[in-house]
Amino acid sequence: MNFSDPTRPAPPKIFAVSNQKGGVGKTTTTINLATGLVESGARVLLIDLDPQGNASTGLGIAQDRRKLTTYDVLLEEASISSAILETSIPNLFICPANADLSSADVELVANEKRSFLLQDALRQLELDRYKLDFVLIDCPPSLNLLTINAMIAANSVIVPLQAEFFALEGLSQLMLTIREIRQTANPALRIEGVLITMFDSRNRLCHQVEADARATLGDVVFETVIPRNVRVSEAPSYAMSVLEYDSSSKGAEAYRALTAEVLKRNPFLGQKE
Repeated sequence: MNFSDPTRPAPPKIFAVSNQKGGVGKTTTTINLATGLVESGARVLLIDLDPQGNASTGLGIAQDRRKLTTYDVLLEEASISSAILETSIPNLFICPANADLSSADVELVANEKRSFLLQDALRQLELDRYKLDFVLIDCPPSLNLLTINAMIAANSVIVPLQAEFFALEGLSQLMLTIREIRQTANPALRIEGVLITMFDSRNRLCHQVEADARATLGDVVFETVIPRNVRVSEAPSYAMSVLEYDSSSKGAEAYRALTAEVLKRNPFLGQKE
């Protein structure tokens, strides 16, 4: 995302969190990484692009507060700032989603700019007042037009990968999509990293999946591994990140380690040591 106006602040770094397979810890990762970045002093916008709206619910945004959503931004030409809400975490903002988004794919087909709508929204001047350091996009669990919008708008993609049989096979289609977008619409797009999630250290298969992922993908795999942790699972039901819910749990420690890895590659002004 480049801005030609030198008087504007530096644009935020934009991450799409994506895997076409559901139940891999995608939304959990988006919420907890966003919270970890805020803990480090960043100002963060989370864009909920999943029709299930789990990121919105997980951050305590009740349905009746979602007057305008990502659906309105993409399909009704609402300004993105009119849809952004504050969360209970200072400096963490959200553009929420609801079930309206489930029809977006069909409705977008007729729009000539259908793949660039989110990119255009994130370039709006009014976003400058939020002084954002990062934008995290929680993608739907499919490679549809919403996910393509996210990847065209993003600088890089974070891919949560559940430590289970066949995990790597599902990655190939995602990698092909990223390559296509790089060739046609966003040449600067890169893979920020593959994150192994739901890792059970007592399970031999989990260790095998991790070994295979590192052998196949090398440095693309984050050093941090997210353990299967009951606190991580419980936190969303209290509309909290695990970093707030149980700050000293193994899950919270893992997401802080992931945050540190991301910040090492993507430092920002005002970062806490």
